[in-house]
Amino acid sequence: MSGRSAGLHLGLDVGTQGTKGLLLDDASGRIVARAAASYDLIAGLPPGAAEQHPETWLAAVERVVGALLGSPGVERGRLQSVGVSGQQHGLVVLDAGDRVVRPAKLWCDTSTAAEARELEQRLGRAVPTGFTASKVLWLARQEPRHWEAVARVLLPHDYVNFVLTGEAAMEAGDASGTGFFDVVKRRFDEQVVEAVQPGLMQRLPRRLLGAGEVLGRVHAAASRRFGLPQGLLVASGSGDNMMSALGSGASAPGVVVLSLGTSGTAFACSAVPVLDPAGLIAPFCDATGAWLPLLCVMNVTGVTEEVRAAFPGHDLQRLTAEAAAVPAGCDGLLLLPYLQGERVPDLPLASATLTGWRPGHLRAGPLFRAALEGTSLNLALGVRRLAALGVGVSSVRLVGGGAQNPLWRRILADALGVPVQRLLESESAALGAALCGLWTARRAAGEDVDAHSACAPYVALDPEVLEPDRARHALYSEAAGRLEQLTRQVYG
Repeated sequence: MSGRSAGLHLGLDVGTQGTKGLLLDDASGRIVARAAASYDLIAGLPPGAAEQHPETWLAAVERVVGALLGSPGVERGRLQSVGVSGQQHGLVVLDAGDRVVRPAKLWCDTSTAAEARELEQRLGRAVPTGFTASKVLWLARQEPRHWEAVARVLLPHDYVNFVLTGEAAMEAGDASGTGFFDVVKRRFDEQVVEAVQPGLMQRLPRRLLGAGEVLGRVHAAASRRFGLPQGLLVASGSGDNMMSALGSGASAPGVVVLSLGTSGTAFACSAVPVLDPAGLIAPFCDATGAWLPLLCVMNVTGVTEEVRAAFPGHDLQRLTAEAAAVPAGCDGLLLLPYLQGERVPDLPLASATLTGWRPGHLRAGPLFRAALEGTSLNLALGVRRLAALGVGVSSVRLVGGGAQNPLWRRILADALGVPVQRLLESESAALGAALCGLWTARRAAGEDVDAHSACAPYVALDPEVLEPDRARHALYSEAAGRLEQLTRQVYG
């Protein structure tokens, strides 16, 4: 046992819609401060393009850290670590002077669909449009002058870490979302890297971090900008899904977590790699040294927000109440919810389709319920795929903004056919980033402690467990089959 004293651990989640941060007191297990800063995508881009300036993330981190450290009762001197969670798959490119060459293309950018299909032909396996590989090929082909200027290729969380420490590195969890990482051997597949784009290997970080390894320390320039103590330990961090796994208890096999945010994810820790021949389930590594088979769909809360925006006089509470008054199954109204294109099923250029429309359906209640059900059914089909690949799905934990909606929780329990329980901390990625820092600090102080033992005690569950209703589960199973069939008919 080390002589490490209790302290504060800072978790940052640098996401698509904003950056969120929290401070965890490891002695009490309480979150003692929270802060957030929102931002948008770059406006006016061509259809399918989704980009952000990396400086936008740094400015948000600056505001969030300032708010956290300025919170009443927070003692800056008690800070022991910082961990960063970041949106996965984004392409951040720096020149030889470590200046950003162009805005980052994000996970939800579908403008590289043609490059993804070409790479699938070239590599003989699935390459999701959202992964980093197609973005690299797109940049080299569409903006060759920019590609020639690139000296470093990083992912979003790598870039924030680089600004904090001056250390350019990747770790297996986030790197496994690039499309050119060997998830079994936990290293870059040099043959695939070369096939994606000649010269890419020389632009990738040479340092690959192991689970629980210290990335570095906050350097002087970062200390001045962000107000963090110089020399503060910076953990490896990871992609938002890997950090959410730590923050939701999926740091050991047996826990399936479903996250309802802009995108929707379902994942579980696995002691062995889970490889999907169809490429629909991502074979990610996790941040503990194990693996994180993961389903990702692109359309979840964006669909419900679209309905809310169509009814300006309705807030979410009123929409939910009106949707709850509509029978399960919406009297046949079914939404194929591919509003922004979709990853699972693999339809990057699709749009949403509303079918079964009858008189009276174009009201707030039926439309909002159709949005909740359509997104839930698509998630249920993906979870069924996880189960078919050997991932046990006996119960599900819910996290993310959508998990706060009681009707959505009920629909998911019935659609999935398993008990559903909500995590009390909705910001699981920010919590996971803080826990990654806590675990790393304990290891750095000489403790022999695994990730699950270090992190799981800080994960709190809602005591309410929703059991599935058999009749509604049968109804939703039939509806899921109809959604699958209509998807093939409409989109091919």
